[in-house]
Amino acid sequence: MRAAFVWLLFLLAASVNGQPPVKIGEVNPISGAIGQYGTTCHKGIELAIEQANAAGGVLSRSIELVTEDNQSKPGQTATIVRKLITQDKVVAIVGDLTSSATMEGAPIAQNAKVPMVTPLATNPKVTEIGDYIFRVCFVDEFQGRVMARFATEHLKATKAAILTDVKQDYSVGLGDFFKQTFTAASGMIVREQSYSSGDTDFRAQLTSIKAARPDVLFVPGYYPEVSIILKQARQLGLMIPIIGCEAWDNPTLLQVAGSAANGCYFSNQFSADDPALVVQEFDKVYQQKFGNRPDNFAALGYDAARVVLEAIKKAGSADSTAIRDAIAQTKDFPGVSGNISIDSKRNASKPVVILAIKDDRIQYLEKINPAER
Repeated sequence: MRAAFVWLLFLLAASVNGQPPVKIGEVNPISGAIGQYGTTCHKGIELAIEQANAAGGVLSRSIELVTEDNQSKPGQTATIVRKLITQDKVVAIVGDLTSSATMEGAPIAQNAKVPMVTPLATNPKVTEIGDYIFRVCFVDEFQGRVMARFATEHLKATKAAILTDVKQDYSVGLGDFFKQTFTAASGMIVREQSYSSGDTDFRAQLTSIKAARPDVLFVPGYYPEVSIILKQARQLGLMIPIIGCEAWDNPTLLQVAGSAANGCYFSNQFSADDPALVVQEFDKVYQQKFGNRPDNFAALGYDAARVVLEAIKKAGSADSTAIRDAIAQTKDFPGVSGNISIDSKRNASKPVVILAIKDDRIQYLEKINPAER
């Protein structure tokens, strides 16, 4: 029944003004280890496309979203991007949300001259791949710098430890940028430890970190491991503030860590509790459609898709090069994750949200703009 319904929508889309739909590709981890991230990111993208079609589409044509799941597995994204370009003939691609997967698929999009806009890949190397590769999120350098200064200025920390996921370029990069800024502010890194995605026992690393007596622990990792790290840290008596990044943003974090997460902080691209009107309107519409509040991944997926759609309108063309040029000119785009401007290196200049975990819930603390850091 679902397949018949999707086919009917395709036929209807293709019949608008007798013109075929404008095809936009999406690659995300819809299933697998970080499938919850990809699922909510996809919902944000889907909502943006649905709203655009309800408003008449683009260029008097409907928009068809072609979604592919890389199953959270290395090696899949390159195959998917090649398929989206050569078989589906998409004019632009939204995704992937991780740095490692995006860097795998981006060279293919670059060589084909098809713009690729990642919602959440924050590693600086992503957009260095070429002039057709963009992001609507801030980069690791900015996020790492903000969290290091948050540690020194807000938490008054002078000694820090770092625990990174060596299997994730994202985690390693954030750890490096945190270290650079923290030490530049006369702080001392007293211990560095690592783990690998999929690990479940972190007691050895945490015991070593506790022995070094840091004031704060920076854990730039994804929620499946971080939720366990927080729990095991408290069980071992490591009661210092533990701080992290937007990859913590998932309900599973609190479900697994429980009260062990209290007293922790993490940076994010978005908070549904942000009082900004554009955020509150998005929160309302998203809840009406999906029955729950949007998270960071939904918001960035939504913004990435909208930036691409706006570029198609401004270009007045479904030509990929014209779309690329229009994306590059994006300035003060009113995203739900903050106003987005694309700089000369195809990175987004935008604010960081700091969230605090208190009383067993995640709470909005403050927003830090690029100009402030």
